[in-house]
Amino acid sequence: MGTPAKLQDLPPKGGYQSIPFARVPAKTYFKGWQMIAGYAGISTFGLFLYWLNVKENHRNEIEMRSARNVMYPLLLAERDREYLKQLRRNRDEEAELMKNVEGWEVGTWYGEPVFKTLPKDKLIEPTFQEFYVHTDYKHMANRADVKLMN
Repeated sequence: MGTPAKLQDLPPKGGYQSIPFARVPAKTYFKGWQMIAGYAGISTFGLFLYWLNVKENHRNEIEMRSARNVMYPLLLAERDREYLKQLRRNRDEEAELMKNVEGWEVGTWYGEPVFKTLPKDKLIEPTFQEFYVHTDYKHMANRADVKLMN
């Protein structure tokens, strides 16, 4: 006797199930008009928040501008005060340096006024180099670019 013959793999009785190939559309959560209404609502809310932010920024800009306008005269006065103090220090330094020179008066050239046609109480602004004459060169050099901007 021989070995039994191998059975061929056949489809089940009644055949295979049908293959689903029909299109299955995705589930829709919103209709078109609902999506447009949602977009319009979110955009309107965003524009409202933007408008609130612009108002706040405008208020802050006005506040900062007002503060700057209030502080500017005080800063100018402090700058002018320091300028006059430096002129006084320069005169005092000149008096100290030239105290042993015979006939030297501070603010004059050996007793002769430098500017003869100007009244004595007129402020004669020194040049940039004259202003920094009693300082280190590096301090004057550091301020030279600031002077050029004015």
